[in-house]
Amino acid sequence: MTALPVHRFRARDGLELACRELGEGTPVVLLHGFTSSGEAWLRGGLAGQLAERGFRVLLPDFRGHGASPQPDDPARYPPDVLVDDGLALVEQLGLTGYALGGYSLGARVALRMVVRGARPTRILLGGQGLAAMRRGGGGGPLHRVLTALTEGRAVESSDAGTAHWIRRLGADPRALLHVLHSVVPTPDLPALTIPALVVVGSEDHEHADAEPLAHLVNAGFAEVPGDHYDASAAPEFTAAAVRFFLAGRR
Repeated sequence: MTALPVHRFRARDGLELACRELGEGTPVVLLHGFTSSGEAWLRGGLAGQLAERGFRVLLPDFRGHGASPQPDDPARYPPDVLVDDGLALVEQLGLTGYALGGYSLGARVALRMVVRGARPTRILLGGQGLAAMRRGGGGGPLHRVLTALTEGRAVESSDAGTAHWIRRLGADPRALLHVLHSVVPTPDLPALTIPALVVVGSEDHEHADAEPLAHLVNAGFAEVPGDHYDASAAPEFTAAAVRFFLAGRR
């Protein structure tokens, strides 16, 4: 697919963030995972398939990611800032009757947008389990690796693969660490009153509690092939997501 032009929208703190879009019709906002960008939805095929079926697909890049700024100032990453940015996108574009989807970190942001007052018609939550939704961004191997890279220390041998992956992405580890610090927990998850679907990879062992999450928030549940890093690109993931979003137009 030809690269899409990058448009800008203004965050509540004035930062100009990146967003791509394709298609016309019912709006769908898709939020990417940590270290990724909105282009991941293009590579995986979901964005294109939705556009072909009459949706206007919006693909923002989180701050610290992709074509959005990656400021080094920690003040640019206050608690819940990614949710603030998502709400700003919806407000500035005047979106109504829109659907919302996210994968991994994007799923956490999407659910918190609803907690904080967003009113999508339906929501897709991919690659997340119950425990992940309830915790903040501190701790864990990503936090450990990013801290080591930021401080110029050697990473633990068990984290070598994660460190290589982050270096290969070319992202600023300081910005990514600031993003992690901005993620806040949601200990009291809501029972959703809009149609919702939780989708997880069958080999995504870190999020093996995705089905309990679905039960708790009153969502449907689907398991697709793949682990946490490749499930969102599985044809089965795309097919499940397309069916889910199409059902909202009937």
